[in-house]
Amino acid sequence: MLTAALLAAPGAHAAHGYALWGELKYPPGFTHFDYVNPQAPRGGELRLVSNLRVSTFDKYNPFTIKGNAPASLSALLFDTLLAAPLDESGSAYGLLAEDVEVPADRMSATFRLRREARFHNGDAVLARDVRHSFETLTGEHAAPGWRVLLADVEAAEELDERTVRFRFRRPNRELPLTVGGLPIFSHKWGEGKPFGEVVMEPPIGSGPYRIGPVKFGKDITYVRDEHYWADNLNVQRGSFNFARITVKIYRDGTARLEAFKAGEFDLMQVFSAGDWARRMTGKRFASGELVKGEFAHRLPTGFQSYVLNSRRAPLDDMRVREALGLAVDYEWMNRRMFYGSYSRVHGLFGNTACAAEGAPDAAQLALMEPLRAHIPPAAFGAAYTPPRTDDDEDGLRRNLRRARALLREAGWTLQGGVLRNAQGQALELEYLDSSESGMRTVSAWMRNLEKIGVRLKFRSVDFALYQQRLQKFDFDMTTLAYQGSINPGQEYMDLFGSQAADIEDSGNMAGVKNPAVDALIDHMVRAEKHEDYLAACRALERVVSHSHYLLPQWYSPVHRMAYNAHHLRRPAVTPPYFQAETWAIGTWWAAEP
Repeated sequence: MLTAALLAAPGAHAAHGYALWGELKYPPGFTHFDYVNPQAPRGGELRLVSNLRVSTFDKYNPFTIKGNAPASLSALLFDTLLAAPLDESGSAYGLLAEDVEVPADRMSATFRLRREARFHNGDAVLARDVRHSFETLTGEHAAPGWRVLLADVEAAEELDERTVRFRFRRPNRELPLTVGGLPIFSHKWGEGKPFGEVVMEPPIGSGPYRIGPVKFGKDITYVRDEHYWADNLNVQRGSFNFARITVKIYRDGTARLEAFKAGEFDLMQVFSAGDWARRMTGKRFASGELVKGEFAHRLPTGFQSYVLNSRRAPLDDMRVREALGLAVDYEWMNRRMFYGSYSRVHGLFGNTACAAEGAPDAAQLALMEPLRAHIPPAAFGAAYTPPRTDDDEDGLRRNLRRARALLREAGWTLQGGVLRNAQGQALELEYLDSSESGMRTVSAWMRNLEKIGVRLKFRSVDFALYQQRLQKFDFDMTTLAYQGSINPGQEYMDLFGSQAADIEDSGNMAGVKNPAVDALIDHMVRAEKHEDYLAACRALERVVSHSHYLLPQWYSPVHRMAYNAHHLRRPAVTPPYFQAETWAIGTWWAAEP
């Protein structure tokens, strides 16, 4: 096994999986993951509803910038070199690859492909396809996030027909997992066309499903490949049991809920606390046909946040950003609107070992001190905690007084009930959303801001325009749900790196351009020891949180799903690191196949 000890030794050997830190849970020759039912029957249909805020889809290529691909397409149609289990973090086991070899210097990762691996057209999956997939995803026509994610991968080389080596620009423990998780597609997919023009050609992947019947604007059905090459492979045994998976599209949240209650689909993840507490009722719930389930997980809290675009004045001033956050009355919202069902996000790495606590220790200070000129002074004190309003009777008023003081420091004075700068410009901002329903949670914040002279306008646009404006960073403020990571790495350069701030459609929505952030992410991905890695993660969280690029919102420690208990069955074991619908798609089965 490729543990830290082996990687430090001279040389390395091919192994059945790769662990970022420590040992792999599953030994060579394991038969299946513990959280699946290896005897689950195959067949039947799973009917889902798309939770994406899209009216339809207009392409089958999920890797390019323009347009919308159908929900779940990438996960169902494309296999990867390694498969990450849902009960283990920072590890993955051979899927397309039968083994992986990482040398002691960690400057490469070599994968040997399985002879039985096949694309949907019957072709063998070969090293040339892996190289082609890598070069395409890092090319000019793919979404730029791939180039940022793979920036430290120098090349993919074909050593022979079934062996491919990824060469790295520098040592990075995470890169074998990163390249091992790349979607692999045939070099014949869209052959002869620039990748940006590969739009409606059905992908030639090697995953368990193909595209089946499609009703544009209504639904898409994925059909299980009867000749799926990995049917009996240990990492896939007991998985992907449904013969068909149909994803329906509803443009309206109320219509989606009523359709579920009427039996139009079998499973629905519920994000609205009001829907869960008050509207998930009716005769099918009373009869036990429909069941509500809260499934606990150990995922990172993520950092769902109000995102402030610091590319734009006055949001380029940290004092203004902090003042806006002081007007958020989360405790009132949780009590009055969320039925007490959420917890507040505190930072980037909540519910993981990377979360910062208390004051920075010596290891964190050693990283932060040389960068002090680029770090908010508050980051050298206690770990960030969002302002509260329920700690005393004067909580909200106290926070608003502090917000007024910060805005005065930033040059904004109250003139006729409106904050204006020295040029007489009013402090007016726009909150961008793709649904009118977002107004419900933002309205209380708008009222509080009005009390201190800030005008926040709510702007709802259709999803296509919303997506376009986000890609071009054409917004002041919006809400985004970042999932977070137990083992954060190079992807944070896309989220917060200075280079990504200037790349259209990158993940750096807040426009963060800070040398300290860049340096700390670099320390994080280059760390030789786990304790050094944790110090870099915690220092990074302090700097980003105390810079107020993101105003933290809320998270739930459980996945709320309602499902048809007459149609669906699930395994006895619930894994700790799962996304709700991914778990159902991957491990549940039909009661009557």
